Amino acid sequence: MSAIRLLVLGAVRQHGRAHGYQVRGDLEYWGAHEWSNAKPGSIYHALKQLAKQGLLREHETAPSTAGGPPRTEYEITEAGTEEYFRLLREALTSYDQKTDVKSAAIGFVVDLPRAEAAALLKERIRGIEEWRSAVTEHYVPEDGPEQLGHIGEIMNLWLHTADAEAAWTRGLIARIEGGAYTFAGEGEPFVGVLAEGEENPYATEERHPGDAR
Repeated sequence: MSAIRLLVLGAVRQHGRAHGYQVRGDLEYWGAHEWSNAKPGSIYHALKQLAKQGLLREHETAPSTAGGPPRTEYEITEAGTEEYFRLLREALTSYDQKTDVKSAAIGFVVDLPRAEAAALLKERIRGIEEWRSAVTEHYVPEDGPEQLGHIGEIMNLWLHTADAEAAWTRGLIARIEGGAYTFAGEGEPFVGVLAEGEENPYATEERHPGDAR
């Protein structure tokens, strides 16, 4: 799964309508440019591709006051919303993925009902346990990594990572079931986006010409 696809759909959905510079600003504000492939070029490319696929709808607005070309704003479509939630649910349950997909999913987890979010994370734990069992068919943790030479350190790392992941996920489930955060249908959600004109302390220097303010 591509993290950029989930990130861009989720960012546009949070705004209702957003232009590329807003989406980029939000993702930089969340630090996504550090832990994913959400770099400026990838973001603008994803917006155009998602629009071509009918997952986003393009709206051309008036030219910027700086005299640049008309700004394109994007709005998520019904098909885009379906794809967004499909990606979100898959990312929350699947263990065989990189940190960027997991981080993107956690960033949007409150878009789901509380009970569903907890259930999906419990499914994730089952996946971790199954994956761990498959590894230990070939590697006995109690015998130490030396049993396979230095290559055993790879499997040792895998198991330690899986155990830490399972412990973290159980903690998150406990917090969710204990009432932490505001989930879908529970009231005003947490707003993790920059307001129009708000300074982004994490912004990078490069700008896209079509997004001049």
